[in-house]
Amino acid sequence: MSLMLKLLALTLLLTSGVYAKNTSQKIESYLLEKYEDNPKIKTIIVKVEEVKPLSDLKGWDAYIVGLKATLKTKPRELITQKAIWFSNGIAITQELTSLSNGSKYIDDIKPSIKDSEYPKENLVYGNADAKHKVVIFSDPLCPFCKDFAPDALRYMKKYPNKFAVYYYHFPLLRIHPASAIITRAAIVAQKQGIKDVSIKMYDIEVSAKEKSVDKILAAFNKVVGSNVLEKDVQDPSVGAAISRDTQFANNLFVSGTPTIYFDGKIDKTRKKYKTVK
Repeated sequence: MSLMLKLLALTLLLTSGVYAKNTSQKIESYLLEKYEDNPKIKTIIVKVEEVKPLSDLKGWDAYIVGLKATLKTKPRELITQKAIWFSNGIAITQELTSLSNGSKYIDDIKPSIKDSEYPKENLVYGNADAKHKVVIFSDPLCPFCKDFAPDALRYMKKYPNKFAVYYYHFPLLRIHPASAIITRAAIVAQKQGIKDVSIKMYDIEVSAKEKSVDKILAAFNKVVGSNVLEKDVQDPSVGAAISRDTQFANNLFVSGTPTIYFDGKIDKTRKKYKTVK
């Protein structure tokens, strides 16, 4: 559970009356009041950013809520995150489960990517004004990513006016700790002007559990054709880039790799780019 939701859980009941024509505004007011009751929170802004109807649950919608807060213990540190709530205009809850199959509705809700959320730093192929925008969250040591990402990137690279491809590093460190150094090295190599880093790095042969920075960098440099050093990957700007990628992934509730977005919407098939003529 995220820090913000932990703080809210101290005071918030899962169900409460919500009576208003504008449910979004009522949800904002309700959550704001509950957050402000928490003595640990100094400032808080609550905003419903997106509403997604539940097609098979009449009258219920999913509300994606953006939160910006500061804590009294760290007043200069801004905490930003998103949360999903469900409401039918009368009740509000974070837990909705299907009686037919036991599935949780929250598992199928993902925020959309706004037009303003495509930074040039993450554009690896294509023109920013290309017809379609594709976002890839990936781990270079993930077997599923190895099967998908290199071929998909090579394909879209050929059509720069059709695809703007944005790549986000999302290393799964619990199972691929070596990815931490690889992703940092990839950022350094891209800044150095090395071409096709996001494709080449999937060919790196190193144990996912490898801890030696020297061994990981040697394997990376051999495949990518770079000369990234340990001091390079420890640069604060590299850590900041990783943090931005991770924060963006968290805001979209990305939990696994590869996760693909096509024109702002999550693409669970991972094949929509192939349908473009």
